[in-house]
Amino acid sequence: MADVSGLPRSHDRLTGARRAGLIAAALVALSLGACATPNEDGSWTLPGDDGGRIFQPPSAAAVVDGHFPGAAAVSGSVTLMLSADNVAPQPFNAVIAVNPALLEDRGPPIATRGLRGLPVLLKDNIETADMPTTAGSLALVDNAPGRDAPLVTRLRDAGAVILGKANLSEWANIRSNNSISGWSAVGDQTRNPYDPARTPCGSSSGSAVAVAIGLAPAAIGTETDGSITCPASVNGVVGFKPTVGLVSRTHIVPIAHSQDTAGPITTTVEDAAIVLTAIAGSDPLDPATAEADARKVDYRAALDANSLQGARLGVMRFLVSNYSAEAQAEFERALGNLRAAGAEIVEITEPPADFRQIGGWELTVLLTELKHDLNLYLASTDPTQVRTRTLAEVIAFNAAEPRETVLFGQELFERAEATGGLDDPAYVEARERSFRASGPEGIDRMMADNRVIALIAPTTSRAWTNDREDDDNAQGSASRLAAVAGYPHLTVPMGFDRGMPVGISFIGGKWDDARILSLGHAYEQRTRERRPPVLAGLQPSS
Repeated sequence: MADVSGLPRSHDRLTGARRAGLIAAALVALSLGACATPNEDGSWTLPGDDGGRIFQPPSAAAVVDGHFPGAAAVSGSVTLMLSADNVAPQPFNAVIAVNPALLEDRGPPIATRGLRGLPVLLKDNIETADMPTTAGSLALVDNAPGRDAPLVTRLRDAGAVILGKANLSEWANIRSNNSISGWSAVGDQTRNPYDPARTPCGSSSGSAVAVAIGLAPAAIGTETDGSITCPASVNGVVGFKPTVGLVSRTHIVPIAHSQDTAGPITTTVEDAAIVLTAIAGSDPLDPATAEADARKVDYRAALDANSLQGARLGVMRFLVSNYSAEAQAEFERALGNLRAAGAEIVEITEPPADFRQIGGWELTVLLTELKHDLNLYLASTDPTQVRTRTLAEVIAFNAAEPRETVLFGQELFERAEATGGLDDPAYVEARERSFRASGPEGIDRMMADNRVIALIAPTTSRAWTNDREDDDNAQGSASRLAAVAGYPHLTVPMGFDRGMPVGISFIGGKWDDARILSLGHAYEQRTRERRPPVLAGLQPSS
């Protein structure tokens, strides 16, 4: 939803002993003291025999437009992924695995077409042919069926280079109500670079942190409810959850087919639009994407820096009181910027009918679909690599593996296992009611009744602490309506709440992806609120 081991096992089965040896050699070298050093301007000094060199992480646009060589971007990203964790007293743990092909003496050729070698990280629930896909779980640590998810094929065909796998909240944060965002048994705890004591939010935490600190110009996350938008917001980057059905979900470890989607996390809206253009499209194995080819456009070309002029935007005021006072103040400042850009702000004070019941219905849907969808996924894996063939067997594995339950349990998994299937009348009713209340009678009706082209609210408040005894908890979220309806949701940096980043959300109707991106781009170009984390003052870990 929105949400103990060390390094993952070697990739011998997948890549052979030579690549495993290269990985080991690289890690040994790094343990002897080589590390990247952050600079005040956001650049890094990369380790080298010549005393190091300066690497300024590029934007996706700079690589695609040929202003920054893709080969240099990939080389810098790989070096950072292998060594940048050493700048803090505790590692950021943003990356689970580096693509072993990139550690060869000669890596993959850099394309001159399309994305021109754009380095991209993938959340580790998205399959690639050259790396295991673990979803953060020890039960899947050897899961390497040797196939690319269709969105990965699209990235490679467009000329992108897959850097590796990003850490995540284990099983995309659906295992327990008490889960800790950004923690997985395979990747340990991902940490927020603005304050490592605070959450990176889940479940695409590693993807957002990696982009925030410059390990990659772009990463792919997945969202069921808030798992792209929340980590993007609290880590000061851009996150876009597309319309469900615009991007294929095939060969992605699922939660629920009604709400799951992949989407880009980047430092700018333009970069998100570039990546979305590459990954969007129909997939015959994913029926939800039947209209994607007809609906997709060149999202970068559709951006208009003047799109706020004359735009009517609806403030979901019924949500705003749930946020921290600081986030509310930043939002009011954002409204002033929107008005200055020519937007007309319309106050929407009343929530949709049945708004407060959506959460209960949604949970019924997610748990029912989790059992169905995860069982199908596990059945598609190699049984010699993945011994847990059903959700019930995953539950038994976790119960027998202390490293899995050292911090929290698996009560949501257990509730999912007890569900009655997709024909259960309780599930059918919950899905129909939740979708109607969030979509046709929710977002669609609010937009139509108020004659607005998009809805806005703070994405969430500042990142909360990871201390269970602390009363600084999560405050406010704009994700549920768009998540349950399957509609597009963009978060853009808006300002800071006690020194922690907060974002503003732009939400639209189904297939309004291009418009939502354009509105967010116009806001971003006017305000330019993003400030990367200052890492240079952190002391290297020993």
